[in-house]
Amino acid sequence: MAVGERRINGHLLAKLIGAKARERPCYLSTARAISGLILDGRIPTRTRLPAERDLAPALGVSRNTVTASYAWLRENGYLDSRQGAGSWTMLPDTGGGGAAFLVPDSEHIDLGVAAPPAIDGLQRAAELAVQQLAAHVGGLGYTSLGLPELRHAVARRYVERGLPTTPDQVFITSGAQQGVALLMELLADPGDPVLVESPTYPHPLAAARHRDARLRTVGVGPQGWDPDYLLDAFRQWRPRLAYLIPDFHNPTGALMDDDEREAVVAEARRSGTSLVVDETVAEMAIDSGEQPAPMATYDTDGRVFTVGSAAKLLWGGLRIGWIRTTPAMVARLRSLRQRFDLSSPVVEQLIVTHLLSDMTRVRAERSSQLRRNRDALVRELREWLPDWRFTVPRGGLVLWVRLPQPVATALAEAAGRSGVHLAPGPVFGTEGTLEQYVRLSYTQPPEVLGDAVRRLARAYAETVDHPAPVARDLYV
Repeated sequence: MAVGERRINGHLLAKLIGAKARERPCYLSTARAISGLILDGRIPTRTRLPAERDLAPALGVSRNTVTASYAWLRENGYLDSRQGAGSWTMLPDTGGGGAAFLVPDSEHIDLGVAAPPAIDGLQRAAELAVQQLAAHVGGLGYTSLGLPELRHAVARRYVERGLPTTPDQVFITSGAQQGVALLMELLADPGDPVLVESPTYPHPLAAARHRDARLRTVGVGPQGWDPDYLLDAFRQWRPRLAYLIPDFHNPTGALMDDDEREAVVAEARRSGTSLVVDETVAEMAIDSGEQPAPMATYDTDGRVFTVGSAAKLLWGGLRIGWIRTTPAMVARLRSLRQRFDLSSPVVEQLIVTHLLSDMTRVRAERSSQLRRNRDALVRELREWLPDWRFTVPRGGLVLWVRLPQPVATALAEAAGRSGVHLAPGPVFGTEGTLEQYVRLSYTQPPEVLGDAVRRLARAYAETVDHPAPVARDLYV
């Protein structure tokens, strides 16, 4: 990325800083607020900050205050400035970097992988699928578009959610990750700008990097997206593709409202951007209330590609996903897929078809289970770690927790020694940010979550009492 390519104007930066600019001493409160936005990934590194003369009136402070704030940021490694060229954000040198990703850990209490147990009725659905197999074994078993009955079931589910869909708009994949990877390959050329949220689910980041895309980030805070900042990212960068998680965002749990969805699709249309919308947990509402419409509801020209999956709602062992798009794009995906695999497993497709026909029961069961677990985790955290801060999500599988200190990676190592597997914040960032966050899944039963939190409390006390540098190459 060229230095200063992303800009943030005084109005937007002042909005993100908020009331902290009025806390005394003002220069220090402002500087710490900006450094916090950088560390949280809400302001990407290499973003050009507004000139001091522009930020001061937006904040309602003197120019000298902003000058002092910028000086503090430079001294502490958050800002680089060149005479006549401006100032842009950076991260302090931490002496290392690297990749991290999520894998299950059966030897620990696993709060790192957001995968619930199999839904009731899966075994019966498998038995029915085997009985139906006789109708398919006469053929080759390759269903490059997906079984017709499953494509009908997925399309019917979109119709039930208020989005008109026909089976020829549905392309079956071997899981949501394959769907995202195929869309990255299809829609983005090497060097194209690709917009992602920060924090975000890490595997699509790897797919974008594999495609040699230029990653651009837009922050998602505890309360969700800042509409002005999000739309400004489309206008500034005109990304070729944007990967968004509007439904119970992973990892923050935020839920994008209908007005925001409509505005994003409209801005994507103006900027010529394709939208890859991850609906992996869209059906996993916990609290009652009307759900927003699917983002594709506002699509008028086929630029919204919706990715769904059976893994989170039904069972992780069912590696079946889908993409909802136009019939023409389904045909292009079919051709592209042959470079990776030929078909998804027939039996698994039949199992998912049966379970999708029972969605009222499936959603009610999963919602009840997750509500019990979520509330137990919240209750235990408030008792044992009252200084940890979080917004209780209305759905999804995870809790995004802000720590009092930026020690997430060290805490993950200490927690591992205490028998708890968790995901530190930097796993969900693009460039070493988010050290003040951890993601905790609530897919374990309440008694296990209670034990895990007590172990976490001990691990956190150990981390704070005996801080030590740790390597960033962490497998979680």
